[in-house]
Amino acid sequence: MEAVQDLNIRETSPLAPPRQLRAEMPPDAIALDTVVEGRVEVERILSRRDDRMLAIVGPCCIHAPDAALEYARKLNQLRRELRDRLCIFMRCYFEKPRTVVGWKGLMYDPHLDGSGDLEEGLRLTRRLLLDIGRMGLPVATEMLNPITPQYTADLISWACIGARTIESQSHREMASGLSMPVGIKNSTEGNLQVAVDAIRSARQPHTFLGTDEDGRTSLVRTRGNPGTHIVLRGGGAGKTNYDAASVAAACALLRQADLEEVVVIDCSHGNSGRKHERQRAVWNDVVARRAAGRRELAGAMVESNLHEGSQKIVSGDGAQLRYGVSVIDECVGWDTTEAMLRDAAEALARGRAM
Repeated sequence: MEAVQDLNIRETSPLAPPRQLRAEMPPDAIALDTVVEGRVEVERILSRRDDRMLAIVGPCCIHAPDAALEYARKLNQLRRELRDRLCIFMRCYFEKPRTVVGWKGLMYDPHLDGSGDLEEGLRLTRRLLLDIGRMGLPVATEMLNPITPQYTADLISWACIGARTIESQSHREMASGLSMPVGIKNSTEGNLQVAVDAIRSARQPHTFLGTDEDGRTSLVRTRGNPGTHIVLRGGGAGKTNYDAASVAAACALLRQADLEEVVVIDCSHGNSGRKHERQRAVWNDVVARRAAGRRELAGAMVESNLHEGSQKIVSGDGAQLRYGVSVIDECVGWDTTEAMLRDAAEALARGRAM
């Protein structure tokens, strides 16, 4: 009989189930406290019960755990120092959606050579999240594959659904069941209505096909996630949407949908034209308006690394990469990042005193 199934499947390999990986690498009390405190902080900022500004800062996508830990130590020092004016989270992205092809992130290809060692990628990801959590530094990430939250979500304080996936029903269902606040980005073309629709959908209960802690195919029923909110990341063809008029338009759509008028600004992507040196101008503009009393501006995201710019993975040889430099989007370097955060803290302090 002629084969009709799995004609384009080359191989399937079983992975350790989520329960096993979490048992091997459980969070200690400090890491758990970090996660819970971070989630509470975001919820309070979004509901305007905390007048600090949320700052989600870190690499476009982590590819070298040692560099990520060095960055985390630097950022955590600033988090402690500036915590009365800024609520700083580290951006730790391990999954990247690709428009056509390209490196998909540490979780999927930890050796940067196309080998797709997902088993090792999951372990590296969880180990790094634990190490950062034990510092007391909350973590933010993008949730891309609906299965991976079972492996990592207990260590995440803020999650994002990206511009390429917000119209996906499976991602809206996933967001409805996540245990942390979730930012929903506008589309790559700049469409805000699809983001508002996604927020409304993710706040509702859903029933869908998923997996449980043992990796078994399961029926999943969710309560809905009340912590979903919009992230403005600009659009295509040089369009930005961080300015006052764009924020007002977003708030008008949220108001029409009976949603809270609160937004987070992504200083990279369309808002910076993917040029790292432009992120600072976007950040400064957002901070100035927040310091002037625009509380709908709950926070901002910055793509940052130890060193500025970006580099390409050549021939899958990770050993040739420059230390602390992004392998996907351009990032601002650490010195610029520190200056941005310190300047913001001063501006917010002045605004608070007015």
